[in-house]
Amino acid sequence: MKERLRQIPSLRPPLPDVDFSIFPPTPHEAFALWLNDALAAGVREPHAMTLSTSDADGRPDARILILKNVDRRGWHFAIKAGSPKAIQVDSQPQVALTFYWPALGRQIRLRGTATLLPAGECAADFLDRPVGARISAVASWQSEVLEHEGQLEANVSEARAFLKVNPDYVAPAWRVYAVAPDTVEFWQGVPDRNHKRLRYHLTEDDQEWTRAHLWP
Repeated sequence: MKERLRQIPSLRPPLPDVDFSIFPPTPHEAFALWLNDALAAGVREPHAMTLSTSDADGRPDARILILKNVDRRGWHFAIKAGSPKAIQVDSQPQVALTFYWPALGRQIRLRGTATLLPAGECAADFLDRPVGARISAVASWQSEVLEHEGQLEANVSEARAFLKVNPDYVAPAWRVYAVAPDTVEFWQGVPDRNHKRLRYHLTEDDQEWTRAHLWP
């Protein structure tokens, strides 16, 4: 396995260059620039991100979610109340988000506090989901033990019929959170490993973003 892993190429050129000296003053604007680059480069699912949390025992946990929005409040994601990740976020709202786009050799890391958004926004997000995604959200007993596939099929069939009659139904467990970061790092990989890194850090009064170039 060791030799097999060593033979897998990483950070294969060509990779884009980056001039962090001309980056915008906020990480929100910088993220929008890099997201545009990822879309232009044909990166698949550039809005996929890793949400890292910790449980009641302090053990780390992580999973891939889809970014829903970015605004002045932070980076948004949606989850179901009662799921392991929701329980972890509610008990320990200090979380991390990670984006990685290997085709560009780029990574974005955020650390901050997750805050539940108002009920109206959670409902609007649920109704914006494709009907199949809404059916799945209503049908699933997320992370519970599935005794047999027939149970899932029955729940999906029941949820499909229910939503057909009640198209405006909103799952009460649907929640949207915004992560307000205090630190955001933009990382550009370089084949010779002299990577370029720029860190945004929010001042203690939450009024201004400072920037610092980091060693590789």
